[in-house]
Amino acid sequence: MDDSKVVGGKVKKPGKRGRKPAKIDLKAKLERSRQSARECRARKKLRYQYLEELVSSRERAICGLREELEMYKQWCMAMDQGKIPSEIKALLTGEEQSKSQQNSSRHTKAVKTEANNNSCKYSACYIDNY
Repeated sequence: MDDSKVVGGKVKKPGKRGRKPAKIDLKAKLERSRQSARECRARKKLRYQYLEELVSSRERAICGLREELEMYKQWCMAMDQGKIPSEIKALLTGEEQSKSQQNSSRHTKAVKTEANNNSCKYSACYIDNY
């Protein structure tokens, strides 16, 4: 009779079917696996370092915002008592000065633009007449 075995409805024949890994291939495979594991650990370490830096920067930002909020609360309490904090006065005077500077620069730009527009108009008229 035949030496074949029936396993799960399939007939398996004895003999070498496919390639059996040699000892050298097994060692190479293990070394590749170890190298892959080292690289994976290195990537994981870098990822955690990045996340820790991200968390610390966000924590610093939160602290800064809390300080700013506390400053605004102090200003509000002072204004409720009828006092205008010196920082707000400085901001208001700084805005007034910057507005006056912006208005003067806008006026200068408007005059230059108007002069350019007029010169273009006149040159267009001059060209059309000829």
